[in-house]
Amino acid sequence: MTSLLVRWAISAVAVFSAAYFVPGIHVTGISAAFMAAAATGFINATLGNLIKFFTWPARFLTLGLFSLVINALMLWLAAAIVPGFRVDGFIAAFLGSLVLSVITTVGGWMTDSSSKKSD
Repeated sequence: MTSLLVRWAISAVAVFSAAYFVPGIHVTGISAAFMAAAATGFINATLGNLIKFFTWPARFLTLGLFSLVINALMLWLAAAIVPGFRVDGFIAAFLGSLVLSVITTVGGWMTDSSSKKSD
C-alpha cells in the first residue's frame, strides 16, 4: 500500500513538472495534480491498455513509437475530465506525456532501489 501511495506522489510530482516545463499544460494546485495523476493512471490502465491491444499492428510497424501517441491521447483525455488540469493541444500532450514517463520511470527506479537496500 505504501508503494502505491509513493508512486501516486511521484506521478503528481511528474504532473507538476510537466506543467512547469511544457508550455500548454496547466495545473491549478496540488489536489488537481493528485487527481490528474490518479486519472491518468486509471485511464492508462483501462482504456489505454485496450487501445494498445487493438493498435498492436501500428505499434509493431513503428517499433513502439505509436505508444507515445496513445499516451499523449490518454493524457489529453485525463485533462478533459479533471478540473484544474488543462492541456492545450496535442503537442503539449505529447511533450507532457514524455515528461511524465521519464519522471515516473526515474522515480520508480529510485523507490525500487531504496526498498531493496532496506531488505
